[in-house]
Amino acid sequence: MIDRSTDPAPIPPSSQWDDLWHQFAAHRGALVGAILFAIIVLTVFMGPYFWTLDPSYIDIRARNAGPTFAHPFGTDQLGRDTFARMMAGGRVSLSVGIAAMVLGLVIGAAVGVTAGYFRRLDGILMRLTDLFLALPLLPLLLVMVMLFREPLSANFGPEAGIFILIVAAIGLTSWMPTARIVRGDVLALKEREFMLAARSIGTSNVQMILRHILPNVLSPIMVSATLGIANAIITESALSFLGLGFPPDFPTWGRLLFDATDYIQQNPERVIWPGVAISLTVLSVNYLGDGLRDALDPRIRGR
Repeated sequence: MIDRSTDPAPIPPSSQWDDLWHQFAAHRGALVGAILFAIIVLTVFMGPYFWTLDPSYIDIRARNAGPTFAHPFGTDQLGRDTFARMMAGGRVSLSVGIAAMVLGLVIGAAVGVTAGYFRRLDGILMRLTDLFLALPLLPLLLVMVMLFREPLSANFGPEAGIFILIVAAIGLTSWMPTARIVRGDVLALKEREFMLAARSIGTSNVQMILRHILPNVLSPIMVSATLGIANAIITESALSFLGLGFPPDFPTWGRLLFDATDYIQQNPERVIWPGVAISLTVLSVNYLGDGLRDALDPRIRGR
């Protein structure tokens, strides 16, 4: 008889999630980006529990101070702690980015799936997408802010009204790339054998979309989600920098950058902090999106 007691134990097969994680972890930039983005999110949302200074507390005697132990990032022109305002501004900027990304993603995925699956609607929806792509986005955003800022502020309050306006404006002008990407994947999926088999047994259109289309287009949707956060943060910062975002006493990274430009020679670090925060957040999210694309796309997985 053959003694198999010394044979090595069989290696259990790896799951799909294990394969995705190994592929994602192999992308060094994506791994560093994910860690950096997690640090930023934890800092801005959990930091106030440890750094308890009120971001709106005014101390005129400490105005325009440089970095000290009491104020690591210095103070602004009213003596408010810049580090506390950076965390408060990060919460607003990230909340705007995530909310606008969700809105743009829902619209883009709906338009892309509808255009790719229903041939009779493809031409209409794609021409609508081309129309939005042809519009100058920044002037359109400025017009939307000027038209709806006062009504929304009157109905929901200055902060909530501007938040709804900024999220809606960014989401309604950023869904087009997602729609084009999803439409292309849906057109390819429609000709696959499992789709033809499902159609041959009488599967309804709603079931086809929910059971077969959406699960197979999650990869481009998730990549678009990460890139959409970066785009929304940059757009919100640009609007705040132009003075068309949130009220002056409501900090965002773009607003802090706008307020610091008048003191760039006296306190240049006040411009550096929000600029570095915006750059690191956008860079980390972009690398995170690259890693998700490489891990989720089977055509390039393992390269």
